[in-house]
Amino acid sequence: MDNEKPNTLLDLAIHQLLSNESAAIHALKEIPRELFVPLLSAAFKGVHKNIVKAMVTVWPFACLHIGTLTVQGPHRELLTTMVKCLQFIPVQNSGSRSPKLRILDLREDSGCKIVCPVISTNSPACLFSCAHSEHSILKMRAQHSTASSEHEAQAHNQDMEIIVNISLRRGNILRERGYLALLLNKVEQSSGSLHLCCRDLEIEKLGVYNRNNLNRLDFKCLDHLSVFKGSLSEITCLLAQVVHLRKLCLSKVTCSSLNGKVFQNFVSQLRFMDHLNELNFDSFDLRDHLEAVLRDLPTNLEFLHLTFCELSYNDFKFLAECPQANHLKLLNISYNPMYWEDCEPFYNLLQCVSGTLQHLEFNHCLLTDSVFSGLIPALSRCSQLRVLNFFSNPVSMSMLMRILEHLTPLMELKHVIYPIPVHCYGRWQIQDSLDREKLANVQAQLKQMLQEAGRNDMTWITYPG
Repeated sequence: MDNEKPNTLLDLAIHQLLSNESAAIHALKEIPRELFVPLLSAAFKGVHKNIVKAMVTVWPFACLHIGTLTVQGPHRELLTTMVKCLQFIPVQNSGSRSPKLRILDLREDSGCKIVCPVISTNSPACLFSCAHSEHSILKMRAQHSTASSEHEAQAHNQDMEIIVNISLRRGNILRERGYLALLLNKVEQSSGSLHLCCRDLEIEKLGVYNRNNLNRLDFKCLDHLSVFKGSLSEITCLLAQVVHLRKLCLSKVTCSSLNGKVFQNFVSQLRFMDHLNELNFDSFDLRDHLEAVLRDLPTNLEFLHLTFCELSYNDFKFLAECPQANHLKLLNISYNPMYWEDCEPFYNLLQCVSGTLQHLEFNHCLLTDSVFSGLIPALSRCSQLRVLNFFSNPVSMSMLMRILEHLTPLMELKHVIYPIPVHCYGRWQIQDSLDREKLANVQAQLKQMLQEAGRNDMTWITYPG
């Protein structure tokens, strides 16, 4: 039997309405406002471009979020359609319904319903409206609350806000450039009535094109900023414009010297990141300079990625002692070879975060049996740990079994990616020398140990590093 839910009368009515485009558009003048949300969902899913366009122009709510709608392929054209149909001058009310839309949220996966619930008469019309830019609707209304004339008040009531995420990265850069150009042109056409609020910005290479367009964005709106393949001096200039950044990702950053003025200026800007709770550095050589980066960050940091950062023994020692790392939920220090046998700094770090850490990765760190032997007591105290990845470390089968025995009592731990034991290779990590039969035996033995420990809910997997 078909397990799909049967269509309701509402589903059938909407399907019938969407089958006749002109009738659907005409009906928008009369249908109850409660039907707009399910009708928009169906029209968006079916890529009914003209119906979506008509619905936006008479949308009866203050906000519209597409976060819960699936945006793939042809649906992306609907986003541009929704932007193009926005109007910023008072519309003569030729029918029974005038537009009330003030905030259009075009972010995917934003975690909010299509329309915000009304909490109280004093609450904002939209729970996700911009709160930091001087050009936001909230602040503009506050400034014009004492409008001296009815005309000024009416003009102010036409103010609108578009909330977006922008990704100028290879693979989608041409599409995103066109999308950004449309948004910026729409702002110009609005004569100050439209505020473009970019919450999440990804940039690959700060070239001339990107710099010119970035200058037209309001960085005070940003929650997340990711820069790939940029110079530290250019990145510092961007950071000087943000006020409420929660997540910073930097990858493949170029800096001629960590002892020079450029790095010092960068560190100075980090001191103003009062709201930062996620820091992600990748391929950013910070050897013996991690303290300078972390020491002035807020102590409520929750997510820390430091991959390919050439971290030294002193860096790990500082990390174990700094208050910024005391409450981490996620720690990823993969691809930082630890050539030393002294595991005390790493051990102390795990001790500090044992009550909060949920996700831990230390892949490709060259940790040996002797180091793991010292780390096991600290690992076994990480009571909140849910995910553990430590593949591509040269451990023996006996040590791997010992690790499993100590981790099975951690009831929150469900997913582990473990290293292939060294005995499975003719030469460690040379893929052509991997003995698949020995690996199969390892996998079978670990599976049996999990069953005997009563941990069928825990998955242990591996793959060649």
